Amino acid sequence: MIRNHVRSNLLSGKPSIGPFIGLQSPNVAELMGNAGFDFVVVESEHNGIESAEIEHMLMAIGNTNALPIVRIPSSQQVYIQKALDLGASGIVVPAVKTAQEAAEIVSATRFPPDGKRSWGPLRASKYTFDNQDYLKNANDNTLVVLIIETVEAVGNLQEIAAVPGIDVLFLGPWDMCLSLGLDPLLLPHEEIDQILEKMIEASAKFDVVAGAGASEPDDVCKRLNQGVKFLSYGPDYALLSAAAISGVDAFKNWNKDVD
Repeated sequence: MIRNHVRSNLLSGKPSIGPFIGLQSPNVAELMGNAGFDFVVVESEHNGIESAEIEHMLMAIGNTNALPIVRIPSSQQVYIQKALDLGASGIVVPAVKTAQEAAEIVSATRFPPDGKRSWGPLRASKYTFDNQDYLKNANDNTLVVLIIETVEAVGNLQEIAAVPGIDVLFLGPWDMCLSLGLDPLLLPHEEIDQILEKMIEASAKFDVVAGAGASEPDDVCKRLNQGVKFLSYGPDYALLSAAAISGVDAFKNWNKDVD
C-alpha cells in the first residue's frame, strides 16, 4: 500500500502543505499533485461530488507524488469507510465537537482489534492484489485530521487533542466566526487568532499537529512561524479566482493609463 509520507513527516515534526480542491475536476487534482504539494485534499462536504467522482480524482492524484486525502461530509462511519476504501490515505472530518466523536472517528479508520473498520478496501488494496500488506499496515498509514470550527469544540479542545490516533487539529476559521457571531468576511479577527494559539498549545501538549489555512505566499510563512505544521493552501477555486482577478485588474489599469 501507499506509505503515508505526510503522516510520517508530521510525526517527526516536519511540516506539510497541500491544497483543498472543490472544483470536482480530476485534471485540477492531478495538476495540484504535480505542482509539488505534499498532499491534495478532495473536498466532498461543500459541493455536489459523488463517490465515483471522488474515486476518479484519487486516481488522478495517484499519478503524482502527492498524498490523496478526502474531506468527508460528516463523521459518519460510512463516509470514513468509503473514502478509505476508494484509496484515500487520510480523512479530514468537519465540525468535530467532542472527544467521544473524535474517538469514534479514529475507531472507524482502524481495522480490528484497534478499531471497527470493516473489510472491503477494493481499490485501496489494489483490487485484492495488495490485501496482505494493506491489512497489516493500513492502521498506521491513515492520517486523521479533525476540523475545529465551533465554540463547543474549543471548550473540549484539550479532551479532543488527547484522543489517541488523532494526527491533526485543523482550524476552520469561517464556521468558527459564525459560531462566535463574527463576520467571516471581515477576517482576520483577534478571537480567531487566539483560538489558533490555543490549538497550537494543545497540539504541542498532546503530541498532535496544528493545522490552518493560507491563501497567499506571505500567509504560508506566517503560519509556519506560528507553529502550524499541516498547512492548507488555496482552495483551488480561490487560487484560480485570485489569478483571474490579477489579470483583469492589470488589463483595467492599462486601459486607465491609455485613456
